[in-house]
Amino acid sequence: MEATAKLRFARGSARKARLVLDTIRYKRVTEAQNLLRFSRRRAAGHIYKLLASAIANAQVKDPKIDLNQVFVTQAMADEGPQMKRFMPRAQGRAFMIRKQTCHISLEIQTIE
Repeated sequence: MEATAKLRFARGSARKARLVLDTIRYKRVTEAQNLLRFSRRRAAGHIYKLLASAIANAQVKDPKIDLNQVFVTQAMADEGPQMKRFMPRAQGRAFMIRKQTCHISLEIQTIE
């Protein structure tokens, strides 16, 4: 049995989110939650809530699911649109600031 959850337009770059996702891929859900809970990276908070959502989706599908047999099978972060802002610089110039967003998708699955 599998369940998915997606987070779109999350603030932060996809590259930094991938660093967090690489630590939880192919791990048990309970172990992944512990890794995310104590991670110091900012993207870990978003991914922790996304994993909780995927677990809730799995429990809706099968209320008697055993979380010790559920693994994170897919974890991806793709780039989203960039918000472009301008900051004034010296001599009347403008400097463009790109604020990154990303789309994160997570899939969990029972493996027996």
